[in-house]
Amino acid sequence: MTEASPAAPLQLDAVALTLPSAAGPVEILRGVDLTIASGERVAIVGPSGSGKSSLIAVAAGLEEPTAGTVRLFEQDLAKLGEDARARLRRGRAALVFQAFHLLPNMTAEENVATPLEITGARDAIATARDWLARVGLSGRLSHYPHQLSGGEQQRVALARALAARPALLFADEPTGNLDGATATAVADLMFNLVAEVGAALVMVTHDPALATRADRIVRMADGQIQA
Repeated sequence: MTEASPAAPLQLDAVALTLPSAAGPVEILRGVDLTIASGERVAIVGPSGSGKSSLIAVAAGLEEPTAGTVRLFEQDLAKLGEDARARLRRGRAALVFQAFHLLPNMTAEENVATPLEITGARDAIATARDWLARVGLSGRLSHYPHQLSGGEQQRVALARALAARPALLFADEPTGNLDGATATAVADLMFNLVAEVGAALVMVTHDPALATRADRIVRMADGQIQA
């Protein structure tokens, strides 16, 4: 008997997003179809304003589409309220942003441990310290974000995102605020850790070299997937 393939963690069908503006409605996404397989690494590329970041926001349940269906871990997000979407993401999907989004009043250790504590994970502090060691920050546990370089902040963000071993990582320009050498080091770390936990990766990037490291490149223009 053939073993069944694991269900796709993410599926978008005919997804549209229209937002109001002073000049009238603006179509941000137009009929997007996209399926991400378990463990697959996908790069989303395209010019500024093509809808890449909006696609991430809709796929993660942070923005509600105007039309179409988003299924995250086989759950139709349209049938879930905001709190239910947050519970669905918790521990199963994680996000990394260009601007890091660390909590400024928490240390590196606290930034990683707090989400684990919210999910009820045991030994959150020990897990946070282990993951900060994995990203090379054992000596920076008690440092606050303003005491860390951009590369170090993104390493903390990666540790925070992956410490719960999610099945899906969304990364929106994860190296966009970093210089060339630091960006390469962070990208290496991200791909290695994603492979270690077995997560799928959906990554928005303007960096062609980073995009070519993915299993598949999805090109967007004018709110639509081109290839």
